[in-house]
Amino acid sequence: MAGGMMISGGVKQGRAELYEGRITSYVVLACIVAATGGSLFGYDLGVSGGVTSMDDFLIKFFPKVYRRKKEHLHETDYCKYDNQLLTLFTSSLYFAGLVSTFAASHVTRKYGRRMSIIVGGSSFLLGGALNAGSQNIAMLIIGRLLLGIGIGFGNQAVPLYLSEMAPPKIRGATNNLFQLTTCLGIFVANVINFFTNKLHPWGWRLSLGLAIVPALLMTVGGIFLPETPNSLVEQGRLDEGRQILEKIRGTKNVQAEFDDLVEASEIARSVKHPFRNLLQRKNRPQLVMACCIPSCQQLTGNNSFLFYAPVIFQSLGMGNDASLYSAIMTGAVITLGAIVSICTVDRLGRRFLFMEAGTQMIICHVIISILLALKFGKGEEIPTGYGVGIVLLICLFTVAFGWSWGPLGWLVPSELFPLETRSAGQAVVVSVNLLFTAIIAQSFLALLCNLKYGIFLLFAGLVFLMSVFIFLLLPETKGIPIEEMRFEWEKHWYWKRIVKDDDDQAKDMESNNGVNKGF
Repeated sequence: MAGGMMISGGVKQGRAELYEGRITSYVVLACIVAATGGSLFGYDLGVSGGVTSMDDFLIKFFPKVYRRKKEHLHETDYCKYDNQLLTLFTSSLYFAGLVSTFAASHVTRKYGRRMSIIVGGSSFLLGGALNAGSQNIAMLIIGRLLLGIGIGFGNQAVPLYLSEMAPPKIRGATNNLFQLTTCLGIFVANVINFFTNKLHPWGWRLSLGLAIVPALLMTVGGIFLPETPNSLVEQGRLDEGRQILEKIRGTKNVQAEFDDLVEASEIARSVKHPFRNLLQRKNRPQLVMACCIPSCQQLTGNNSFLFYAPVIFQSLGMGNDASLYSAIMTGAVITLGAIVSICTVDRLGRRFLFMEAGTQMIICHVIISILLALKFGKGEEIPTGYGVGIVLLICLFTVAFGWSWGPLGWLVPSELFPLETRSAGQAVVVSVNLLFTAIIAQSFLALLCNLKYGIFLLFAGLVFLMSVFIFLLLPETKGIPIEEMRFEWEKHWYWKRIVKDDDDQAKDMESNNGVNKGF
């Protein structure tokens, strides 16, 4: 068959077994530099909750919340921080990221992954500086919008960059560097919040302003990054694409992989409207995964803990220092989870990590809800044992998220799309992720106030449904070259009935007619 494809048992096969190459220091360095883009997302996740619990920040921008906090300082009160303007401070960033990711898709496809990384870092840099100097809520929100644009571009480009640069056998570990830097950003932000909380009255400005550090790393690093061979070939720069491919694989024998890239790019250039192309029948499974996986990632409830860890712990009666210590613990354990994922994802596979962690997360949610139902929300001080138990359960939940839905929510979608719809598909992934991130950020404190401990039972039920979805509908992607993932849908028990396009059906009919005529 043209291009080296063949038919075996009615299912198309590719050239994966012909790929050559090794893990080079060049590709490792490039991926580490690119992965710093995750630290933008992580730093913001970590810093927001700490800043919104600082008295000086609340006095300046949200005095009503500050007065309510003081009235219930040593009591458990689910509604202590329920203020929609306060949650808008957190969620506005993600609404901006949602909108900007569609512009990022165009830039990523036309000008390359590297350009989107540079644009994202630059916008985040401006937003961090504006937030640090904010004098009113308007400046604060505008700064958050610029941060959101930066995250929209960064989250669009970085996972694609990592998946396209990495050799197939370590693609999972390489892509999970994005989650590792995200987790490190969360941890660093929580540590910084602990110390800046003691710097009155300007400590919150330092917390917000230090966002420019990861933004500088991403922007400057992006200037020196090589473009991915996939993107270069997609832009018609074949010679450059082959040179980069040889360099990152450490061998001149890259013909099989290069042929796959050229074949994919020819299809990609023929597609004038990639978003419309996503709606085609053959792309149905990828589109479903692009919508379901990132939304499910947010509906686990983990980002509620990350956004509002200090706020949650203070709502449960802990003082400022205790709540910030607890937030540091959650930041540390999610980083540990990311390291575990890097070490295991290419050996145990994506599906195993999803299923194991799902079980662990459900158990933690249920036990947390039971403890809250027994002891909290009654205006009493927390017994020490119960408080410690809640923190440990949140840590067990968070570490499971750290090796499953956290990294895999970005890794798996980035592996699924063919080149012709990859930037559009990633735009859908990022926009859905940021939409649900914004919804959770905007609604969590109100839900906590109204559902009380029941919110954790709600999350437990959602994680159960997500685990069933993964078990039934997601094929294993471990070790499969990114340009050959399309063949896996044709083997899947359910999706093979969907992805068979009209041309394949016509060929089957011709084949059957030929057989009938032979008889």
